[in-house]
Amino acid sequence: MVESRTMTSKMADVTLIIIMTLIACMSLGPIWHTVAVSLSDKAYAAAGRVTFWPVGFNVSSYYVILSDSSFIQAFMVSVKRVVLGGAVNFGLCVLMAYPLSRTSREFRYRNLYMWFLVFCMLFSGGIIPLYILMKTLGLFNSIWALVLPGAVPVFNVILLMNFFRSLPKELSEAGYIDGAGPWYMAVRIFIPLSTPALATITLFSIVTHWNSFFDGLIFMRTPELYPLQTYIQQLVVQISAQNIDHTKMSLLAKLSNQTLNAAKISVSIVPILIVYPFMQKYFVHGIVLGSVKE
Repeated sequence: MVESRTMTSKMADVTLIIIMTLIACMSLGPIWHTVAVSLSDKAYAAAGRVTFWPVGFNVSSYYVILSDSSFIQAFMVSVKRVVLGGAVNFGLCVLMAYPLSRTSREFRYRNLYMWFLVFCMLFSGGIIPLYILMKTLGLFNSIWALVLPGAVPVFNVILLMNFFRSLPKELSEAGYIDGAGPWYMAVRIFIPLSTPALATITLFSIVTHWNSFFDGLIFMRTPELYPLQTYIQQLVVQISAQNIDHTKMSLLAKLSNQTLNAAKISVSIVPILIVYPFMQKYFVHGIVLGSVKE
């Protein structure tokens, strides 16, 4: 009987490994295909002959992107945005999530603030009021125009709030008995114990800021201030036939929108692929516990 159970358990493990491997391959397939297209000749890419291996190996798309000094400038704008926006998101999420995780007896207007946050998450004023607001505040061509509109991600606040609520109540009771105030409780007890949830919302903020391009397009008046995603989106559009020498013309002849767009995607996902493995061990634990409401 024991051997039969052991054999059944092993078969279940093997089946699970096979299923998870297939899911991983299905998830990585589009990314691998995009990289293959970016390294292929434009004729083969346009003909749809590229699957998972480059056909007519060609790195001209990457040369066009990386040889442009504007690319480095746009990259640094995005790095600045991620660092500044991530710090603002982190601080405001913690400052909002901790008091909202308290009971109505501890924080009298908790439910009112909570309903206000949920309403803001479900409804927004739209692009035109946001545009008018940024113009009125004089934030055009400022990094703050990319950071402040998304300074309080409500979903991250709710995720962190539920994680705080999942921590044992005895911690709060013991702290209050010892005379600890709200700031001491938050900084010395709740935040150190919430590493998985904090890593999760930080990853969400990094991905959101890094992948955003539309706000840079409407709030930045000069191409020198574009973040990376906006710069990449405008790369092909701004190619002009004027003042292009023979070398650039021959290089552009090797490209197509399909291969160049694939190169854009491949370059833009590299930083996320670098950051994600360091936070992956906290990701599942943080999002599961933070999404469960007691």
